Amino acid sequence: MNNNAGCSVLILGGGRGTRLFPLTLERSKPAIGFAGKYRLIDIPISNSINSGYNKIFVLTQFLSASLHGHLMQTYRFDNFSKGFVEILSAEQSHKSSEWFQGTADAVRCVLRHLRYMPEEHVLILSGDHLYKMDYRKMLNYHVQKNAEVTVSSIFVDESEASRMGILDVSAFGRLNRVIEKPANVKKLKISSKSIKQDDGMHKEYCASMGIYLFNKDVLFNILSTTKSADFGKHILPLLVKNKAKVFSYDFNGYWRDIGTIKSYYDASMDLLSDKPGFDLFDANMPLLTRARLLPPNKIIDSKITRSIISEGCLIKKASIENSIIGLRSYIKDNAIIKNSVIIGNDYYSDPLNKDHSTSFIGKGVILERTIVDKNVTICDFTQITDKRNHKDMDGDLYYIRDGVTIVRRGVVIPPHSII
Repeated sequence: MNNNAGCSVLILGGGRGTRLFPLTLERSKPAIGFAGKYRLIDIPISNSINSGYNKIFVLTQFLSASLHGHLMQTYRFDNFSKGFVEILSAEQSHKSSEWFQGTADAVRCVLRHLRYMPEEHVLILSGDHLYKMDYRKMLNYHVQKNAEVTVSSIFVDESEASRMGILDVSAFGRLNRVIEKPANVKKLKISSKSIKQDDGMHKEYCASMGIYLFNKDVLFNILSTTKSADFGKHILPLLVKNKAKVFSYDFNGYWRDIGTIKSYYDASMDLLSDKPGFDLFDANMPLLTRARLLPPNKIIDSKITRSIISEGCLIKKASIENSIIGLRSYIKDNAIIKNSVIIGNDYYSDPLNKDHSTSFIGKGVILERTIVDKNVTICDFTQITDKRNHKDMDGDLYYIRDGVTIVRRGVVIPPHSII
């Protein structure tokens, strides 16, 4: 395969992310912290770089400052590399003064940046999915099938199918139909290609993962001749209807759409299992992020069980169980943290300097089933307990979603609070 047959990569930076609120209160979905030291955007970028595709555009629009800062500080290629991670923000032009109206419209608005790229294919990715994939295998499949468009797919059960784009696939892998978020999946008449056994569970629906590989000329043609806003709802069904060669590429690994507080929390807790679906310790497909010059962790007289502790943390006489502790966390005496995610801090405070504003988890604090956003101070003897039987609610300092308490970014929870 010649060099021109490689891929330019477009990563969609996400919309308002309302289902992930309040983690999206001040940032876009791909900028959300994950696994103590990473951000969600690191996942598709790492997959691309690990696959040998290092010409990457990230399309941004909503609350993008945090995401821009992370990308600029993290992905810097050397002077002798042709690689780049370039930010393409929604902008006014001579032809349009509108925001991006959907996934396809976002790509349509930035086509001019791809026009002179030598690569013959364009890989379009989401910025908020959790998985590891070697995209070279997908490209090889695409070339072998002589496809014009290839959609990466995964098999799901009935409960998941109504939230996704369902693919009706022939025995040869070519798409017959695309049904976006069907209201009643049981009434779908789809081919036998969409039936598969997975780890003893019956998953009978072939669903789009939102990963699209286009021949560049096909992408330019369909976006230039239509005004359709979305790939899943509009572009793919239109291509199939017009008899374009659209194929499904079966992906058999771990994949999660981090679209809700529950999915974010569950994916975080899965990292702590003996055999997590997403392996942070995979040397062949490392998860890349910003290199930070932080001190090693200092842990004094503490009990830590089945947890992830990121760099730059100071933990004193605490009990931490089944939790993720993010960068620069300062946890004081007799704090108890269970089944929680502490995203960490943006700055390294000096806990000995009384005049310096310090984010910390105070003495005697109890946290259960809680997500603590960045730069939060939880003062002494506060209790935040399990809310699995509680209705969703919005407070001034915290929110409850799907039985998880989320402490919003940058707040101070007063001492002796009971939540």
